[in-house]
Amino acid sequence: MAEHPDRRHCCLGWDFSTQQVKVVAVDTKLDIIYEDSVHFDRDLPEFGTQGGVHLHKDRLTVTSPVLMWVKALDMVLEKMKASGFDFSQVLALSGAGQAWLCLQQQHGSVYWKAGASLALRDLSPDRSLYQQLQMCFSISDCPVWMDSSSTAQCHQLEAAVGGARVLSQLTGSRAYERFTGNQIAKVYQENPEAYSQTERISLVSSFAASLFLGSYSPIDYSDGSGMNLLQIQDKVWSQACLLACAPNLEEKLGPPVLPCSVLGNISSYYVQRYGFSPECPLVTFTGDNPASLAGMRLDEGDIAVSLGTSDTLFLWLQEPTPALEGHIFCNPVDPRHYMALLCFKNGSLMREKIRDESASGSWREFSKALQSTEMGNGGNLGFYFDVMEITPEMSGRHRFNAENQEVAAFPGDVEIRALIEGQFMAKRIHAESLGYQVMPKTKILATGGASHNADILQVLADVFGASVYITDTASSACVGSAYRAFHGLAGGVDMPFSEVVKSAPKARLAATPNPGAAQVYQALLPRYAKLEQRILSQKQSL
Repeated sequence: MAEHPDRRHCCLGWDFSTQQVKVVAVDTKLDIIYEDSVHFDRDLPEFGTQGGVHLHKDRLTVTSPVLMWVKALDMVLEKMKASGFDFSQVLALSGAGQAWLCLQQQHGSVYWKAGASLALRDLSPDRSLYQQLQMCFSISDCPVWMDSSSTAQCHQLEAAVGGARVLSQLTGSRAYERFTGNQIAKVYQENPEAYSQTERISLVSSFAASLFLGSYSPIDYSDGSGMNLLQIQDKVWSQACLLACAPNLEEKLGPPVLPCSVLGNISSYYVQRYGFSPECPLVTFTGDNPASLAGMRLDEGDIAVSLGTSDTLFLWLQEPTPALEGHIFCNPVDPRHYMALLCFKNGSLMREKIRDESASGSWREFSKALQSTEMGNGGNLGFYFDVMEITPEMSGRHRFNAENQEVAAFPGDVEIRALIEGQFMAKRIHAESLGYQVMPKTKILATGGASHNADILQVLADVFGASVYITDTASSACVGSAYRAFHGLAGGVDMPFSEVVKSAPKARLAATPNPGAAQVYQALLPRYAKLEQRILSQKQSL
C-alpha cells in the first residue's frame, strides 16, 4: 500500500526493470515519501509474460512487449493520481532502464517506427499513452538483457574491429550477446524490413525518458557504454562498431550525452493530464546498474559488493584498464571517471553447499569455523566453482596446501575459510586487473543475503583492507534516479554528486580490518592469482 505523500517538494526516480515499473518520490531532505509500482505478470496478465519476458522456443531469444511498458507507466501514474499525489511539487525526475545487478550491464532496445516522433509530440491529455502509441513501434516484442541469441553477431563484431581484446579496449567490454549493438545487428540481419522502418532506436532508459519528454531522448554515456558501440574514452559512437552492426545506425541512435544532462521540461501531456509543473525538468535516464551506483552513493575508490545467488562488484575507477573479463562503463555521476562491474556466478549457492557439507547445514557452525580459523588459513587456498564461473572461466573444486600442492580435501573448518577467503581474494584480484586500487578512504558497501553474516563481512574487510558498511538497497535504482534528478537540478557536472547526497541516510559500519590483515593477504593474493592461472593453463592444455 503506497504511503500518502506529504505536500512537499520532491524528485521522482523511475525504474523500468525486467519485472515491473517502479517509482519513488524523494524529498529535499532525501527521505522517501512515496513509492508505488506495477508488476507486469500480476498486473498486466494480458501480455502473457513470465518474469516480465517472453522466452522463445529456441530458449535463447528473450523479448518483452514494448506496449506493456507503456501501459505500466499509465497505470503507475493513475495510481499516484488516485492516491492524491501532488505532481505540482515535483522539482525534477530521472529514471533507469533494465539491466540486472547480478549479471552484466545489459539492455533492452526499442524500435520507433517512422512517424512516431509526431505521435509523441502531439499526445492528447484526454487519452492514455497506451491508446495513442499503438502504432509507433516497428518491433512489438523487443530483445531484452536475458536474450542470448546473437552469438554470430558477437563474432562478427569482434572480427570487424580486430578481436575481443581490441573491442574491450575500445568499448569497455568484449562482445556479449546481451549487449545492444549485437541485438541491433541481429534485428537488421533477420528483419531488415523492420529495421528500415525504424527512425530511432532507444535503450529502455532513453525510451522511458522519451515518453516523459514528448520527443526522442538521447542515450547517456553511462548506459550507452554497455552497448559494445561507444568509445568509452572519447564518449562517441565507434564508427567501426556501427558499421559492423547495421547501416545508418548513428542516425538512428542520435548523439550520446552526459549522464547528468537536463534534457528539457516534461511534455505538456503530463502537465495537463496529471498536474506536473510545466517547468519540471527531466535529467537523463540511465541503466539500472549506473543508477544503483548512484543510489548506493559510491565515491571514488569505493566498492559495492552484492552477495547474492551470484556475487557482483561495482567499482568506482579513475583510470580503467579494460580486460577480457568484466566490464568498464562511463561513470553515471562523474563523467571524468568510470565504473566497473564484475560478476561471479558461484556466490550464495556455493556458500550454502559448503555450509551443508562442512557445517551440518548450520550458519552458526559456519560462522564458528570462520571465528576459530586464523587469517590466511595456514596457507591453505581453495577454488570452488560447482557451475562454470564467469570470472575466471573455470569450473570444479581445487584445494592447495601451503606448499602449493593440490590436495583432495580440507578439514571442515579449513574448507569454510578457504571458500570465503578464496571468493574475496578472487574479487580483489580481478578488480585490480581492471585498474582498481584500494585507497585509504575506500569503503565497501555490502548488500545481498550474505551481508547479514558478520563473520563473512569480517573476512571481506580483512581481504580488501577496508571497512565494510551495510545499508538497505532494495530500491537503489529508483532512489539513485531521484538522487540524479537532484544532481541535475544542482548543476550536474559543476556540482560534486557527493555534495548533493550528503544528507542521505548513512550506511551502518559492519566490520573493520583486523590488525595484521594487510600483511597476511599481501602475501596470499599473488599466490592465489598464480594458482588460478595454473588451473586455467591445465584446463586449456586438456
